[in-house]
Amino acid sequence: MSGWMDHLVIAPVLVPMLAGIVMILAGDRWRGATVSLGLGSTLALAVLSALLLVLADGPVVRIYRLGDWPSLFGIVLVLDRLSALMLVLTAALGLAVFVFSLSRWHRAGAYFHPLLQFQLMGLNGAFLTGDLFNLFVFFEVMLAASYGMALHGSGTARVRAGLHYITINLLASLLFLIGVSVVYGIGGTLNMADLAARMRDVAAEDRALLETGLAVLGIAFLVKAAMWPLGFWLPGTYAAACAPAAAILSILSKVGVYAVLRLWLLLFGAAAGESAGFGGPWLVAGGVLTIAFGSIAVLATQNLSRLAGASVLVSSGTLLAAIGAGQVAVTGGALFYLASSVLAIGAFFLLIELVERGREVGADVLAVTREAFGTGEEEEETQEQEAVGVAIPGTVAILGMSFMACALLLAGLPPLSGFLAKFAILAPLLGTGEAGLPVTTWVLLAALILSGLATVIAMLRAGIDAFWASPAGSVPRVGVIEIAPVALLLALCGALTIGAGPAMDYMQAAAQALHAPQDYLRGVLAATAARPGGGG
Repeated sequence: MSGWMDHLVIAPVLVPMLAGIVMILAGDRWRGATVSLGLGSTLALAVLSALLLVLADGPVVRIYRLGDWPSLFGIVLVLDRLSALMLVLTAALGLAVFVFSLSRWHRAGAYFHPLLQFQLMGLNGAFLTGDLFNLFVFFEVMLAASYGMALHGSGTARVRAGLHYITINLLASLLFLIGVSVVYGIGGTLNMADLAARMRDVAAEDRALLETGLAVLGIAFLVKAAMWPLGFWLPGTYAAACAPAAAILSILSKVGVYAVLRLWLLLFGAAAGESAGFGGPWLVAGGVLTIAFGSIAVLATQNLSRLAGASVLVSSGTLLAAIGAGQVAVTGGALFYLASSVLAIGAFFLLIELVERGREVGADVLAVTREAFGTGEEEEETQEQEAVGVAIPGTVAILGMSFMACALLLAGLPPLSGFLAKFAILAPLLGTGEAGLPVTTWVLLAALILSGLATVIAMLRAGIDAFWASPAGSVPRVGVIEIAPVALLLALCGALTIGAGPAMDYMQAAAQALHAPQDYLRGVLAATAARPGGGG
């Protein structure tokens, strides 16, 4: 990169930060200007992330050193294929949430727009940072904004769930600080690349303590990733949040997955000496248990929002188990699954509000009761022929088709990207054993198949209930500004399906770079930057 392009790496952090500051200063007096600024910021992030995705698709890792300080002393931002992918997913979800909120939710409470901007700033910073301290800083920015998002719109249930969410994440932040302190005390650095370079040479008497510090750090990440038994808070919190808040919060679990993926492969790769592969079996076991817990939650709930929250658990478990497998091809499939699940779950959270609009409170419970015990009244056998069947309005048809697309994506059924992603994860595992497959492969295979079956059953039951057994009393009024974000996210899933070949090539290249991070280390540890303010 050269000239003005040097500064593109930091732009995804600066743009939402400046937009959020201006929005706070403007307040409610200039609501129209705030909305215009929010639209400009989210559109700019979408364009920037797409451009950075193109720039990252190559062997050169892009490094940005703030103030041109050497990496070991100053703040460093790193752009590679993985961080660029996460930026694109964040931008797409942020744009969809912003547009959806314009229908009514941005007026339901104070400071929705600046909270969303700071949320995007924290997410982008966490994906770009190259050292643990600034990862903590961006985590806190992201979490502080998410607290406001979770509570947006008030309500007793929302406040209760939000307080649980805040408490759990404050404890996770404490663990983060403890882990960072131990790592710095033993390793002498918080720069990820420098720490990775020092892992092999850690003294034998210090290695156990360093691994303990990294394990504590990992627990903080796994709380955010909602790994069982640390993810009990997630379904309730996401179900209580308003639709746009739940949709943007759904990617926060993937920040924990991203941190585990980045640090585990960087610090415990083949070059880590005696620490190579540390914690891998625990990731697989925790991932499978999370899939099982999420699948049970999917089957147990009659609430669509809780169903979406349980689907987040299933997706996190799938990613953690795939990462723990430690194979390049499996990691590539996991990245494809990551992209598909983030978009599908975000679309589902937004769609739920539209599907449930106009339904009577408790309609789902009444439908289950009628199914189990009957209505107490038999249908009149002499019902007129004209009364059989009902015309399906266009709005309901669109919502039903969108619901079906979400069901196929979340369950991993063909022909959409959810199926391709699960196939990409399982195919390398099933092709590895000549004399026989390891037990962990069979367990993961069973977990993915059964979780898909559970999701099919739950989504089919929910769909029948919403569109057939107890439909809305009147055709819900759905604005274009509400259905368009859902259509955008589902269209991106469709693009992943149609362009699965190029997309998988990108994911496999990203996985290869993660498992062999020489380019990452070489770029970050360069003594000086090529130009003031950045280089690479």
